[in-house]
Amino acid sequence: MGVMDILKMYADRPTSTEDDFDEVARQVPLEVLGSGITEALESRQTPPFADMVQQLFGRSSPQLKSDLLGRLVRAAGPAVLAKIIGGALTNARSTSPGAATALPDADTVTPDQVREIAEEAKRSDPGVLGQVSEMYAKHPETFKVLGGAALAIALGQMAKRMKS
Repeated sequence: MGVMDILKMYADRPTSTEDDFDEVARQVPLEVLGSGITEALESRQTPPFADMVQQLFGRSSPQLKSDLLGRLVRAAGPAVLAKIIGGALTNARSTSPGAATALPDADTVTPDQVREIAEEAKRSDPGVLGQVSEMYAKHPETFKVLGGAALAIALGQMAKRMKS
């Protein structure tokens, strides 16, 4: 397909990556959506994982913030949490019944602190990327805050998954 063919498609049907993502997210299986999100979070064409997690955290609901923080802390470990958050641990709550690691209230954690925790989490447990993707596959409306490049990469990966 030539350049003019590609440009003609946009002239014939102006597109919105956000609208396309909304439509596709409603129709594909959760695991396909998750794989697209993972691809966007891993891509060299998007900001680093920790920066995108920072953005997601800043735009998430209180419950989603809490869930995200819990996943990151489990991956990074309690020592990282204490180092980055420090005094915020005085208002901590348990991550789950019987858990040794206590989480601060997500409202007391800044997006910058979440970025630091995300960096450590990815370094300690690269599988956290898939866990975060799975979370936001269930909340695709929040994932859209990452913008056009991330959405386009996610859509491309979903298209590949649906072909195979």
